[in-house]
Amino acid sequence: MSTTIAVVLLLALAAYAVFGGADFGAGFWDLTAGGPEQGAAPRAVIDRSIGAVWEANHVWLIFIFVVTWSAFSPAYAAIMLTMYVPLTLAALGIVLRGSSFAFRKSVATLRYRRIFGGGFALSSVLVPFCMGAIAGGIASGQVPAGGKAGDPVDSWLNLASIVTGVFAVVVAAYLASVYLVRDARSAGDTAMVEYFRRRAVVTAVVAAVVAGVDLIVLNSKASYVFDGLMSRGLALVILSVLCGFGALVLLVRNAARGARVLAILAVASIIGSWGAAQWPYLLPESLKVSEAAAPDGTLTALLVAVGVALVLVVPGFVLLYLLHERQLLPEEGAEDVSDRSPAAR
Repeated sequence: MSTTIAVVLLLALAAYAVFGGADFGAGFWDLTAGGPEQGAAPRAVIDRSIGAVWEANHVWLIFIFVVTWSAFSPAYAAIMLTMYVPLTLAALGIVLRGSSFAFRKSVATLRYRRIFGGGFALSSVLVPFCMGAIAGGIASGQVPAGGKAGDPVDSWLNLASIVTGVFAVVVAAYLASVYLVRDARSAGDTAMVEYFRRRAVVTAVVAAVVAGVDLIVLNSKASYVFDGLMSRGLALVILSVLCGFGALVLLVRNAARGARVLAILAVASIIGSWGAAQWPYLLPESLKVSEAAAPDGTLTALLVAVGVALVLVVPGFVLLYLLHERQLLPEEGAEDVSDRSPAAR
């Protein structure tokens, strides 16, 4: 029973990485798009791409917290006790990101759009870095079990955490660029198709380099997880490499549809390989899944609740994405008005 719940939790993590990660990556490209005039076109594609779905994608994060808290409360408590600083930063970043994105689309003057745009872009980088740093800290044994708190700073600002945090930011940017290629093509914007395609190719190469560095660091700082990646998780590691390489080839050949599917599989395989590498531990070498699991009655009730939630929620997600894909949802935001306009003042 606990194994089934652990698999459900891992699938939810993969879903959040694939959907929510792409939203954060879009913020990275917003940050690097340039000034108001130079960055107007890519930011328009970004706004159109995530405007209808960015709120919905955080349902997966809420699901992850609820399942971990209900099914594996000792692990949840240990992570919260040690990682409260990056978790707080991530929570504040998610709130700042969402509010800034919403207000940027509603205000009329360029001055305030810049302020809210900066909040959206910077927090879009902060959140995946914190998430990756937490994963790196867990993998490297920085989270002790048994109700003891680890170091609130060193636990997520160590070498393994920093490299994994950077890797999370790069992967999010890569996913977003691949999605944005497809979205720009659907809108018939050939200039933006090429703009994001070039960035997707470059980011794919950067992601591969950072992944290699991360493996080297894990070998020295998180040997249990590294050994697991080379054994239990090796098939998924190979799948991720093959899918990533295939996506890169398709991007070079300007085949956006296939590239998006392969990019999703590559990122989902990374999450899956991490879970397999840590098995049977939630906290490597200190807390096993079976040791942290709630009683069977609780796990059974949780599985029933998860099944009901999937039946009620997944069709809504599918409908949302289909309507968004076919551009059948209304656009939001205020008409852009110059700062020099008396009415805007």
